[in-house]
Amino acid sequence: MIRKIIKIDEEKCSGCGACAAACHEGAIDMIDGKAKLMREHYCDGLGDCLPACPTGAITFEEREAPAYDEAAVMAQKKIAENKKAQSSPSRLMQWPVQIKLLPTSAPVYENANLLVAADCTAFAYGNFHEDFMKDKVAMIGCPKLDAVDYYEKLVEIIRSNTIKSITVIRMVVPCCGGIENAVKRALGDSGKLLSCQVVVVSTNGEILK
Repeated sequence: MIRKIIKIDEEKCSGCGACAAACHEGAIDMIDGKAKLMREHYCDGLGDCLPACPTGAITFEEREAPAYDEAAVMAQKKIAENKKAQSSPSRLMQWPVQIKLLPTSAPVYENANLLVAADCTAFAYGNFHEDFMKDKVAMIGCPKLDAVDYYEKLVEIIRSNTIKSITVIRMVVPCCGGIENAVKRALGDSGKLLSCQVVVVSTNGEILK
């Protein structure tokens, strides 16, 4: 059918992507740094993308094109909404996260709940952010690979700040015992009475205790 549809002049296109963001139907993609009308049947011909383009690369034309398929557009929007709903946000509260790089005193420690985690646990346990990191200051390390004892850093963090609680999450493998032992020794020598929970994760991602 002959209908009004957008036309993109690639020579004028700066590759900013503003038109793709403005196209509520998802008809435009950015390909090799240029905007392209990839799904003609998604373009409704209303031109929401025109005012978004800073270089005037988009105009209207009338030509042979597939009819606007509202049902296909709505189905694609539904898929995109479902994907967005299923994705979990990052729960990271600070940077850096490696124990050996963390400062011993920082505002983020004020009334903080600490999560001291063996770094493999985030890969083994799928819902790590939501179940463990949420509302906690994350501190990760591997005593085997780092070849250090985290005791001194941890005892100073606990002693110098208003820490509310500590959660240790480690793998079931023996080498992870080093991170648990470092936390327990640091807590014992800090002179503070804090809640300390230890969570053990199996190599297939199950919580053992």
